Amino acid sequence: MELSSKAIIDGAKIDAKYSKGGDNLSPDLAWTSGPPGTKSYAVTCFDPDAPTGSGWWHWIAADIPADATSLPEGGPLPAGARQWPNDAENRAYDGPAPPPGPVHHYVFTVFALDVDKLPVGDDAGSASARFTLYQHILEQDSITGLFSFTDRVG
Repeated sequence: MELSSKAIIDGAKIDAKYSKGGDNLSPDLAWTSGPPGTKSYAVTCFDPDAPTGSGWWHWIAADIPADATSLPEGGPLPAGARQWPNDAENRAYDGPAPPPGPVHHYVFTVFALDVDKLPVGDDAGSASARFTLYQHILEQDSITGLFSFTDRVG
């Protein structure tokens, strides 16, 4: 399985329109089919550089149907897909918004899962959703974009 994007080029700067200071658009994402047994996909965005001691989750989406192999820029997610609260407590994509300082790495990951629907409630928090997601991974791939305070708009 391989993840790609026109918006997020591995190791390159993320355009400000995908940031909280810009249009806060979720980037387009596309992936090749998962391995045999793939029943659904999940997508996350994580900033390991956030000054929290544990990084910052910007997006947690799952229950993306197994026949889907892409997400369009700005959404929407396919029918049936669910999102859990990110670290800003939004059930949505929230783009880069780092504090002033060095560049941050934004890791976009697609996961092929062995379940149709992630067995966790809609009311679960981010940690519970991610804990459950990590128990059902068949395969995954990531791309990492870069963003810093000087890239912010406004």
